[in-house]
Amino acid sequence: MIKFYILSLLLLASQLLSCKNTKTTSTDVTYNVSYLYLDNLFPSYKDILIESESDIFSLDDEMRLLVKNKIKAGNNIDLKDQVGNLVDEIFSNENISLDYVYGANLTAKQTYHSGTANCLSLTILAYALATEANMDVKFQNIKIPEYWVRNKNYNMLTGHVNLLVSQKNNRDRKFLFSKGTLQIDFDPNISKKHLPKKLIDKRRVLALFYNNKGAQALVDVDYNKAYAYFKAASKVDPSHSNTWGNLGVLYRLSGKVSNAKLAYQHAIKLDKNNFTAKTNLSIIYKMEGKLNKADRIEKLLLSQRMNNPYYYALLADEAFYDHDIELAIKHYKKAIKLNKYVHEFYFQLAKVYFQSEQMALARETIKKAISVNKAPETENRYLAKLNYIKYVESIDESIN
Repeated sequence: MIKFYILSLLLLASQLLSCKNTKTTSTDVTYNVSYLYLDNLFPSYKDILIESESDIFSLDDEMRLLVKNKIKAGNNIDLKDQVGNLVDEIFSNENISLDYVYGANLTAKQTYHSGTANCLSLTILAYALATEANMDVKFQNIKIPEYWVRNKNYNMLTGHVNLLVSQKNNRDRKFLFSKGTLQIDFDPNISKKHLPKKLIDKRRVLALFYNNKGAQALVDVDYNKAYAYFKAASKVDPSHSNTWGNLGVLYRLSGKVSNAKLAYQHAIKLDKNNFTAKTNLSIIYKMEGKLNKADRIEKLLLSQRMNNPYYYALLADEAFYDHDIELAIKHYKKAIKLNKYVHEFYFQLAKVYFQSEQMALARETIKKAISVNKAPETENRYLAKLNYIKYVESIDESIN
């Protein structure tokens, strides 16, 4: 399973991106949405070159040769072996050897030649290579609890997508791992969970790509570019609720509060479970003095989130950002109580202890993160942090 990051501006709990598939039907998007656009507010948005579907998914001759020689490796190769070859080519040091870079919102060709990828661009590259290898590949959305990570002044709402694979030349053949169809899955921790899954089409993936590009532009305070990408996302997949929520964020940051409100309301109409858009709408209600409406939304959201450990991790992160150490520790401990198997919770709590000069607690907590974590590359990072904590402790002891 591939995890891709979706920006969720939480300056005041504002949404940027999400990958949840909406439950709307085709009739839901026949309404006139032209009133939701503000072209005049972003006069140079038309100058932004938006990547086409072909730009995003196409391969060049070198990549096609790689598929022929390294992935297909003969006409009778088993699908499982093909998928194994594909994954090896992407990650082994002798081949593409991709490095994860958060802001690498790249096309398949750009990802291949740069050797960098974020989670969505990795998904796109894997899809393009698998399709060239004559696999029948579909995108699949994994519905996960709300989960945020911070990037500078922004919190990122994350989502998961994986690839469901079969062979075109033998559709009756079934390939099973455990009880399911063969999947290209890069996140073994999530794949072990029985989470709801739903197929999504390429239009939705294009919308996600455009939203990620728009979100990065918004972080970079390039509002014309952000608007260009968000509008492109809304055109390619009008039923994607979170695109409209992202436009709402852009409008609010641009001082167009009434337009932001309309965008949030449309996002909620498309998906009643778009909690981030609802949070944003409650903020606007507060700005308008409609406290009862805001309170009703907040109580509903709290009832939905109170058992989500990632929500408390978000609150802890916000408290830490605001230099409220005691509150941050309280929320991280609550997150761990709800789910003691998430290594990031321990790592973040260790950071709080370290910043507050509670070295012994920081050391023990980072050890717990190491014991819970299963990824070797993450373990190396944690070990480096642990060694640094020990080094600081040794200096303190020598001084005292």
